[in-house]
Amino acid sequence: MSASPSVSPEIRRRGLMLVLSSPSGAGKSTIARTLLANDGNLTMSVSATTREARPGEVDGEHYYFVTRETFDQMVADDEFLEHATVFGNSYGTPKAPVETAMEAGRDVLFDVDWQGAQEIQQYAHDDLVSVFVLPPSIEELERRLFNRAQDSEDVVRGRMDKATSEMSHWDAYEYVIINDEIEKSVSNVTAILASERLKRRRQNGLLGFVRALGVGQ
Repeated sequence: MSASPSVSPEIRRRGLMLVLSSPSGAGKSTIARTLLANDGNLTMSVSATTREARPGEVDGEHYYFVTRETFDQMVADDEFLEHATVFGNSYGTPKAPVETAMEAGRDVLFDVDWQGAQEIQQYAHDDLVSVFVLPPSIEELERRLFNRAQDSEDVVRGRMDKATSEMSHWDAYEYVIINDEIEKSVSNVTAILASERLKRRRQNGLLGFVRALGVGQ
Protein backbone atom coordinates (compact mmCIF):
# COMPACT_ATOMS: atom_id res chain seq x y z
CA MET A 1 0.00 0.00 0.00
CA SER A 2 1.37 3.41 -0.94
CA ALA A 3 1.83 6.14 1.61
CA SER A 4 -0.91 8.77 1.94
CA PRO A 5 -0.05 12.26 0.71
CA SER A 6 0.55 14.91 3.34
CA VAL A 7 -2.45 16.97 2.24
CA SER A 8 -5.83 15.26 1.79
CA PRO A 9 -8.15 16.29 -1.05
CA GLU A 10 -10.83 18.76 -0.01
CA ILE A 11 -14.35 17.39 0.47
CA ARG A 12 -16.97 19.91 -0.58
CA ARG A 13 -20.70 19.38 -0.48
CA ARG A 14 -23.14 20.76 -3.03
CA GLY A 15 -26.20 22.17 -1.34
CA LEU A 16 -29.53 20.39 -1.53
CA MET A 17 -33.13 21.49 -2.00
CA LEU A 18 -35.36 20.70 0.98
CA VAL A 19 -39.03 20.86 -0.01
CA LEU A 20 -41.75 21.02 2.65
CA SER A 21 -45.35 20.63 1.52
CA SER A 22 -48.67 20.35 3.33
CA PRO A 23 -52.21 21.67 3.20
CA SER A 24 -52.55 25.16 4.67
CA GLY A 25 -52.62 24.99 8.46
CA ALA A 26 -50.76 21.70 8.84
CA GLY A 27 -47.71 23.48 10.26
CA LYS A 28 -45.06 23.47 7.56
CA SER A 29 -44.40 27.21 7.87
CA THR A 30 -43.81 26.91 11.61
CA ILE A 31 -41.47 23.97 11.03
CA ALA A 32 -39.64 25.95 8.34
CA ARG A 33 -39.15 29.00 10.57
CA THR A 34 -37.76 26.85 13.38
CA LEU A 35 -35.36 25.02 11.07
CA LEU A 36 -34.06 28.31 9.69
CA ALA A 37 -33.54 29.69 13.20
CA ASN A 38 -31.63 26.58 14.28
CA ASP A 39 -29.49 25.90 11.19
CA GLY A 40 -27.09 28.51 9.87
CA ASN A 41 -26.42 26.58 6.65
CA LEU A 42 -30.09 26.54 5.66
CA THR A 43 -31.56 29.45 3.70
CA MET A 44 -35.14 30.10 2.67
CA SER A 45 -36.09 30.36 -0.96
CA VAL A 46 -37.96 33.64 -1.33
CA SER A 47 -40.86 33.42 -3.77
CA ALA A 48 -42.40 36.10 -5.90
CA THR A 49 -46.15 36.57 -5.54
CA THR A 50 -48.93 38.73 -6.86
CA ARG A 51 -50.91 38.69 -3.61
CA GLU A 52 -51.03 41.60 -1.19
CA ALA A 53 -48.64 41.58 1.76
CA ARG A 54 -50.14 40.51 5.09
CA PRO A 55 -49.48 42.49 8.29
CA GLY A 56 -45.83 42.07 9.31
CA GLU A 57 -44.62 40.70 5.97
CA VAL A 58 -41.56 42.40 4.47
CA ASP A 59 -40.88 42.64 0.74
CA GLY A 60 -37.75 40.68 -0.18
CA GLU A 61 -37.76 38.75 3.10
CA HIS A 62 -41.06 36.89 3.16
CA TYR A 63 -41.94 37.32 -0.52
CA TYR A 64 -41.14 39.52 -3.47
CA PHE A 65 -44.47 41.29 -3.89
CA VAL A 66 -44.82 42.02 -7.60
CA THR A 67 -47.50 43.15 -10.01
CA ARG A 68 -49.29 40.74 -12.31
CA GLU A 69 -47.45 42.25 -15.28
CA THR A 70 -44.04 41.72 -13.65
CA PHE A 71 -44.89 38.15 -12.70
CA ASP A 72 -46.08 37.30 -16.20
CA GLN A 73 -42.86 38.71 -17.66
CA MET A 74 -40.77 36.55 -15.29
CA VAL A 75 -42.71 33.50 -16.48
CA ALA A 76 -42.09 34.47 -20.11
CA ASP A 77 -38.37 34.86 -19.39
CA ASP A 78 -38.19 31.38 -17.78
CA GLU A 79 -36.95 32.84 -14.48
CA PHE A 80 -38.87 30.44 -12.21
CA LEU A 81 -38.13 26.93 -10.97
CA GLU A 82 -41.84 26.55 -10.48
CA HIS A 83 -44.90 28.75 -10.47
CA ALA A 84 -48.59 28.30 -9.81
CA THR A 85 -51.81 30.17 -9.14
CA VAL A 86 -53.52 29.42 -5.81
CA PHE A 87 -56.76 31.04 -4.64
CA GLY A 88 -56.45 33.67 -7.34
CA ASN A 89 -52.86 34.66 -6.53
CA SER A 90 -49.70 33.57 -8.38
CA TYR A 91 -46.47 32.35 -6.74
CA GLY A 92 -43.11 31.49 -8.28
CA THR A 93 -39.61 30.47 -7.16
CA PRO A 94 -36.75 32.38 -8.89
CA LYS A 95 -33.98 30.09 -10.17
CA ALA A 96 -30.83 32.20 -9.89
CA PRO A 97 -30.60 32.68 -6.08
CA VAL A 98 -31.21 28.96 -5.51
CA GLU A 99 -28.40 27.81 -7.79
CA THR A 100 -25.99 30.37 -6.34
CA ALA A 101 -26.66 29.15 -2.80
CA MET A 102 -26.30 25.47 -3.71
CA GLU A 103 -23.02 26.00 -5.52
CA ALA A 104 -21.72 27.61 -2.31
CA GLY A 105 -22.70 24.50 -0.34
CA ARG A 106 -25.79 26.04 1.27
CA ASP A 107 -29.08 24.18 1.49
CA VAL A 108 -32.26 25.86 0.28
CA LEU A 109 -35.65 25.38 1.92
CA PHE A 110 -38.86 25.54 -0.12
CA ASP A 111 -42.37 25.97 1.26
CA VAL A 112 -44.43 24.88 -1.77
CA ASP A 113 -47.49 22.81 -2.63
CA TRP A 114 -47.37 19.41 -4.33
CA GLN A 115 -47.57 20.92 -7.81
CA GLY A 116 -44.60 23.15 -7.06
CA ALA A 117 -42.71 20.16 -5.70
CA GLN A 118 -43.30 18.27 -8.96
CA GLU A 119 -41.98 21.19 -11.01
CA ILE A 120 -38.91 21.54 -8.79
CA GLN A 121 -38.23 17.81 -9.19
CA GLN A 122 -37.88 18.31 -12.95
CA TYR A 123 -35.05 20.77 -12.28
CA ALA A 124 -33.50 19.38 -9.10
CA HIS A 125 -33.25 15.61 -9.72
CA ASP A 126 -30.84 14.23 -7.09
CA ASP A 127 -30.58 17.60 -5.33
CA LEU A 128 -34.16 17.31 -4.05
CA VAL A 129 -35.23 16.09 -0.60
CA SER A 130 -39.02 16.16 -0.26
CA VAL A 131 -41.07 16.05 2.95
CA PHE A 132 -44.87 16.09 3.25
CA VAL A 133 -46.42 17.32 6.49
CA LEU A 134 -49.79 15.86 7.51
CA PRO A 135 -52.07 17.24 10.24
CA PRO A 136 -53.03 14.86 13.09
CA SER A 137 -56.69 15.11 12.01
CA ILE A 138 -59.06 17.06 9.78
CA GLU A 139 -60.66 18.60 12.86
CA GLU A 140 -57.30 19.89 14.10
CA LEU A 141 -56.49 21.28 10.66
CA GLU A 142 -59.74 23.27 10.64
CA ARG A 143 -59.12 24.53 14.19
CA ARG A 144 -55.63 25.77 13.26
CA LEU A 145 -56.92 27.61 10.19
CA PHE A 146 -59.60 29.44 12.15
CA ASN A 147 -57.19 30.24 15.00
CA ARG A 148 -54.75 31.95 12.60
CA ALA A 149 -57.35 34.71 12.12
CA GLN A 150 -55.63 35.73 8.87
CA ASP A 151 -58.37 34.76 6.43
CA SER A 152 -62.13 35.11 6.17
CA GLU A 153 -64.41 32.17 6.92
CA ASP A 154 -65.05 31.71 3.20
CA VAL A 155 -61.30 31.47 2.52
CA VAL A 156 -60.87 28.97 5.35
CA ARG A 157 -63.68 26.83 3.95
CA GLY A 158 -62.00 26.96 0.57
CA ARG A 159 -58.71 25.81 2.09
CA MET A 160 -60.45 22.94 3.85
CA ASP A 161 -62.11 21.86 0.62
CA LYS A 162 -58.70 21.80 -1.07
CA ALA A 163 -56.94 20.02 1.81
CA THR A 164 -58.18 16.53 0.90
CA SER A 165 -56.93 16.91 -2.67
CA GLU A 166 -53.55 18.18 -1.49
CA MET A 167 -53.12 15.37 1.05
CA SER A 168 -53.87 12.75 -1.62
CA HIS A 169 -50.40 13.43 -3.04
CA TRP A 170 -48.55 12.43 0.14
CA ASP A 171 -47.10 9.32 -1.53
CA ALA A 172 -45.16 11.40 -4.09
CA TYR A 173 -42.76 12.48 -1.33
CA GLU A 174 -39.68 10.72 0.05
CA TYR A 175 -40.60 11.46 3.65
CA VAL A 176 -43.92 11.96 5.44
CA ILE A 177 -44.38 13.27 8.98
CA ILE A 178 -47.51 13.80 11.09
CA ASN A 179 -47.34 17.16 12.81
CA ASP A 180 -49.04 16.44 16.13
CA GLU A 181 -46.26 18.08 18.17
CA ILE A 182 -44.17 20.84 16.61
CA GLU A 183 -40.99 20.02 18.57
CA LYS A 184 -41.10 16.39 17.44
CA SER A 185 -41.78 17.39 13.85
CA VAL A 186 -38.84 19.79 13.81
CA SER A 187 -36.62 17.08 15.29
CA ASN A 188 -37.73 14.62 12.60
CA VAL A 189 -37.03 17.02 9.72
CA THR A 190 -33.67 17.93 11.30
CA ALA A 191 -32.75 14.24 11.34
CA ILE A 192 -33.79 13.88 7.69
CA LEU A 193 -31.64 16.85 6.72
CA ALA A 194 -28.62 15.56 8.65
CA SER A 195 -28.88 12.16 6.97
CA GLU A 196 -29.31 13.60 3.47
CA ARG A 197 -26.28 15.86 3.90
CA LEU A 198 -24.12 12.80 4.59
CA LYS A 199 -25.19 10.85 1.50
CA ARG A 200 -22.21 9.79 -0.55
CA ARG A 201 -23.39 11.38 -3.79
CA ARG A 202 -23.39 14.82 -2.15
CA GLN A 203 -19.74 14.62 -1.01
CA ASN A 204 -17.68 16.15 -3.82
CA GLY A 205 -14.07 15.06 -3.40
CA LEU A 206 -14.87 12.04 -1.25
CA LEU A 207 -13.33 9.59 -3.74
CA GLY A 208 -10.07 11.52 -3.72
CA PHE A 209 -10.10 11.61 0.07
CA VAL A 210 -10.59 7.83 0.28
CA ARG A 211 -7.83 7.22 -2.22
CA ALA A 212 -5.54 9.45 -0.16
CA LEU A 213 -6.16 7.08 2.74
CA GLY A 214 -4.71 4.29 0.61
CA VAL A 215 -8.01 2.47 0.18
CA GLY A 216 -8.18 0.45 -3.02
CA GLN A 217 -4.60 1.19 -4.03
